[in-house]
Amino acid sequence: MEPFPPPTEEDEEEEDWLRPQPAGGAAPSGHSKSVLARSAVHRVIVHMDLDCFYAQVEMIRNPELRDKPLGVQQKNCVVTSNYEARKLGVKKLMSLKDAKEKCPQLVLVNGEDLTPYREMSYKVTELLGEFCPLVERLGLDENFVDITEMVEKRLKQLQQSACSRVSVSGHVYNNQAINLHDTRHVRLILGSQIAEELREAVYTRLGLTGCAGVAANKLLSKLVSGTFKPNQQTVLLPESHPDLIRSLDHIQKVPGIGYKTAKRLETLGIRNVCDLQAFPSAALEKELGAAVTQRIQKLSCGEDESPVTPWGPPQSFSDEDSFKKCSSEVEVKEKIEELLPNLLDRIHKDGRQPHTVRLTIRQFSSTDKWFNRESRQCPIPPHLIQKFGKESNDILSPLVDILLKLFRKMIDVHLPFHLTLLSVCFSNLKDLPRSKKGSIGFYLKQMSPPSGSSKRARELEDVSQEEGNASWNQNCNRTGTTKSRKLLEEKKSQLKKAGIPDCPFHLPPGAIDLQVFRELPADIQQEIIPEKTEAMASCSSECPTSALDKEKVLEEKTSRQAGIVFPPHVDTKTFYELPADVQEELVAEWKNEGPVSKTMDKPAEKPKANKGRRNAAPCLSQSNSLLRYFKPQ
Repeated sequence: MEPFPPPTEEDEEEEDWLRPQPAGGAAPSGHSKSVLARSAVHRVIVHMDLDCFYAQVEMIRNPELRDKPLGVQQKNCVVTSNYEARKLGVKKLMSLKDAKEKCPQLVLVNGEDLTPYREMSYKVTELLGEFCPLVERLGLDENFVDITEMVEKRLKQLQQSACSRVSVSGHVYNNQAINLHDTRHVRLILGSQIAEELREAVYTRLGLTGCAGVAANKLLSKLVSGTFKPNQQTVLLPESHPDLIRSLDHIQKVPGIGYKTAKRLETLGIRNVCDLQAFPSAALEKELGAAVTQRIQKLSCGEDESPVTPWGPPQSFSDEDSFKKCSSEVEVKEKIEELLPNLLDRIHKDGRQPHTVRLTIRQFSSTDKWFNRESRQCPIPPHLIQKFGKESNDILSPLVDILLKLFRKMIDVHLPFHLTLLSVCFSNLKDLPRSKKGSIGFYLKQMSPPSGSSKRARELEDVSQEEGNASWNQNCNRTGTTKSRKLLEEKKSQLKKAGIPDCPFHLPPGAIDLQVFRELPADIQQEIIPEKTEAMASCSSECPTSALDKEKVLEEKTSRQAGIVFPPHVDTKTFYELPADVQEELVAEWKNEGPVSKTMDKPAEKPKANKGRRNAAPCLSQSNSLLRYFKPQ
């Protein structure tokens, strides 16, 4: 796998932190638009970049490596190294052969498992969040921190104390003179002190060193942070903005100008920032459009109004593997099977369910090594979505099949092909479905009462427990208080007057909260209980005495109505706990497989082809009926 990979097709045009922020990525409450608008004029942004991050994490995990030349290996190259190794000539992305020739005593650690790096990265972001809520991650080893409000507080304290002396922490870019009468300078100097405190906290608590840049926006703070390395920081004063921008020797070194945009600019003769600044806007708009032209020209002048936006939980989970050659479908399947377990484990820990899967490939090209990527994606079937977070073995095989189908849409497997990368991505993450308090489903489920509930609540619970659970727990003789029994009798008499039975005849007691059901208006109760005199009579005269018998009758009745023939290995109770769409899919498969030996009461009539799926849906799961909220437990 390639750390520090070149940008993919999704992000090669601009850095994520320069994109318009999506909904849900807004700043936390307490940071209103007015605050952002006010702070945009005098913002102070810190960009923190951890030193040789992978190598530092490995040295923390194994302190014996601290004073040795260390390289972190992925595949056949050294993706990063500590500064002891760099002094001896080892460089980033150097081949293992060349690195060993440069430094025979180099110690190599396998870094293909990114889990420890991710975990440490999140710790850094959380620690910075203790100082300031506006922290934005950029990759694993970089963070932006908007410290504007912290600076404003210190500036007020400084003015109130009438102190005229303030010192800068770290370096000043170009050694520019500081003017203490210029509040812009004072704000940035105070920002340098806060940046020093942030770096000190990261080192003291996590053992990591890093560089920092302090400037008026994200673009400039990122550019200036690497001026002095390692474990140092630099502040950029306003007068030095042009010098920093002009020091970039290639247009693609401007964050936000990606590979493809840089290639198009080169065709116009634009190779550095000075060329871009001098190029006529009208001619540039013809080639790139007005929006892109305006954006990159602002960047070329050091202007960046993008806010520091905490992203919250990740929007997707992906993993990729690069290799010299993969040229058969069997190899592709093996690569996919290697990528999936780690991805499924990360999704399980996250707790959300993905609804989309994407496969990305890179075909070999002698002219376009990094950017020759192609992707296909599709929705994840509903019955597979429910399996995320459970045993990965049950979901691994069907996911591999789906990804291979996506692969065949991009590659004709009957013709020769040469792949150098495979990537799997799960996106469209959603929380597990829960019934909200505003929906009827919330009220029609048994819930344990909160601790410290009132006497009235306990009495109602006694009534509900006595009725709803007696048949399920034959050995438990629950007896409520005298008052609760009176409440029960009063409720029964009211229900009889209204012509409503004690409970829905077609539902087992464990499926609903009886007390809540009785509190519903009569018209809703009537909708829940079909007004069929035969059914009501059946409920009063033929209902089984045990809840298990009731459930069995329900399954048999529903099966006959739907024309379902169950295979011998199917647990009917589990079947009816499945969502309606999954039931339909299973029934359709069983009908295609032909007759089976075990049937429910009588053989099902062969349904017509155009009505098979509709007939297979149980009547209790109709989407427009309240009955769909009552599912057997």
